[in-house]
Amino acid sequence: MSALLSGNAWVNPFLGVLQAAQVALGGVAHVFGFAGDSHGQPAWPWPKRLAVEILLIDAGVARQLALALAATGGALLLAIAGLFWRKLRLALFAAAVLAAWFAPWPDTSLWLADAVPTSFQTTPFSVEAVARGALHYARDCAACHGDTGRGDGPRAASLVRWPPTVVGPLLGHRLDGELFWRVQHGMHARDGAPTMPAFASRLSDADTWAILDYLKVLAAGGGVRDGDGWPVPVALPVLDVRCGDAPAEPLARWRAGQRVRAVAIDASAPPPLEDPRWQTLLLSRDGALPPPSEAARWGASGKASCVAVTPGAWDAFAGIAGIEAQRFAGSQLIADRDGWLRAEAKPGDPAWADATLLCAAGGGRGERVTRGRADSLTSLLLRIDAEPVRYVKGGYVH
Repeated sequence: MSALLSGNAWVNPFLGVLQAAQVALGGVAHVFGFAGDSHGQPAWPWPKRLAVEILLIDAGVARQLALALAATGGALLLAIAGLFWRKLRLALFAAAVLAAWFAPWPDTSLWLADAVPTSFQTTPFSVEAVARGALHYARDCAACHGDTGRGDGPRAASLVRWPPTVVGPLLGHRLDGELFWRVQHGMHARDGAPTMPAFASRLSDADTWAILDYLKVLAAGGGVRDGDGWPVPVALPVLDVRCGDAPAEPLARWRAGQRVRAVAIDASAPPPLEDPRWQTLLLSRDGALPPPSEAARWGASGKASCVAVTPGAWDAFAGIAGIEAQRFAGSQLIADRDGWLRAEAKPGDPAWADATLLCAAGGGRGERVTRGRADSLTSLLLRIDAEPVRYVKGGYVH
């Protein structure tokens, strides 16, 4: 067992299993009536949860916890075997007691964290929520947290504690539901002094979730502008797509597990040719969509003709790409088969010769994609496929 845990490659799947087990446990508690509802979703009924963010930082604690869980699980199996194997019952029971007794549990402060009823709640990341969140952020948050989310608003210096920047891994190391709770119920220092007011009387639940979605856009765009790529993985936002004169349909149904290339178009940047390696999603400025007849003509000429019809898609993708909305035309982004946005090409780079990999394994975020034996785009796609995003909220980022 120790040999299997000698490296760190096992940590991410281990954190994933722990997180899934917690969510499942909370669901079972809700089904059987041990947990009620909080803010319209099932509540986490316990005051503590597994602290995957600490296990991320200290692989030694994660290793110790994995060994303790393995020893405890082995003890349980030995005890069950003793119930059915009479001849060796005493020996099996004794072995079970020893295994449980010597399980190397780390101090609980290292693997348990304070929880709130909304710890494991979340909502889909959507274009509509980003647009809504931008308005509420400007009204209720920017004065302290700054227009770009770096904690440098005009009121920041007067606060008990300087607001943290969201342009970094902070959002990835905090559960969405716990960020929601802090916005709704406020935050306090150890001495009880308020460090952030509660917004429950000012913001609805939907408004709060929308602000959190907008923070993800601020974090992504800020990371790109800093040259570091996205500090946390960014998923394709929920939106509706129209192809030609067909009815609009949800993005998830339209892409059906395929790669997606999002392309910002206007008069100076017309639709590109369709490509069998992906589904092409056209983004039009300010919702100024072409009429169905023109989109159908695009399709007949071999050009991409599927357009995002949800208002705000242009601004949301421009923010994620870290480009001003008025300069976004001609930009392209690629999402992998799992729906994670991965790479960006600036305007004037149709061949992806100077693409930037914004979400990569091994800390390679924000790096230029170098040309290999194959063309640059093929090399980029092969690398994306070979390095899938393995993301545990609160744990590993890539």
